Amino acid sequence: MLSTCNLTAFYGDFQALFGIDLEISAGEIVAVIGANGAGKSTLLKAITGLVPAQRDAVHFEGMPIGGRAAYQTLGLGISMVPEGRRLFPSLSVEENLLLGSYRKRRGPWSLTRVYELFPILGEKRNAPSTSLSGGQQQMVAIGRALMSNPKLLICDEMSLGLAPIVIKDIYDAVPAIVSEGITLVIVEQDVGLAMRVSNRLYCLQEGRVSLSGRSSDLTREQVSRAYFGV
Repeated sequence: MLSTCNLTAFYGDFQALFGIDLEISAGEIVAVIGANGAGKSTLLKAITGLVPAQRDAVHFEGMPIGGRAAYQTLGLGISMVPEGRRLFPSLSVEENLLLGSYRKRRGPWSLTRVYELFPILGEKRNAPSTSLSGGQQQMVAIGRALMSNPKLLICDEMSLGLAPIVIKDIYDAVPAIVSEGITLVIVEQDVGLAMRVSNRLYCLQEGRVSLSGRSSDLTREQVSRAYFGV
């Protein structure tokens, strides 16, 4: 479904990614891990059009999409839950969710379906997004992305700063999400959690892929070496 080939990315003169090659098949859950500054978020931004990329360095369903604007990438069926949630503070929960559907892609996800997935959001639909807890705000961010009816959902730091019980609630929703045919890419700081929930895993270290493979086949020792570069 998605592949990158020799993907590089820059912030001005600073090079953040060095020749990233990855492949993601339809229906997979793929985790991307790595220390702070390893290039995880930059990789996601290069895929989604938030950071410039070479045209042929990113392919989606056989089509080169590198360098497209983010709204064009969204129209193809790629949606991202950004790090930090990035909700609109002046809008209610429901208004934030409805913003996700502005491209009007057809699919199973609607307000009703999102409220079934996260019932607390239905109860707080008219509340300001700023009044929600961190976990509830993350649910809104996920719901907003689902409202675009994506084929590929990319989640950047889904559990960052959340209590363990809240993280469990959010990850409990993953089976329902992928059951609708969505392919999922997650960036996750919790390596153990990433290995448990994913089919395959990529580890980045200083802007390069230091390890990849089926999550069930990788050992914690292999991951630790790739993570820390030792």
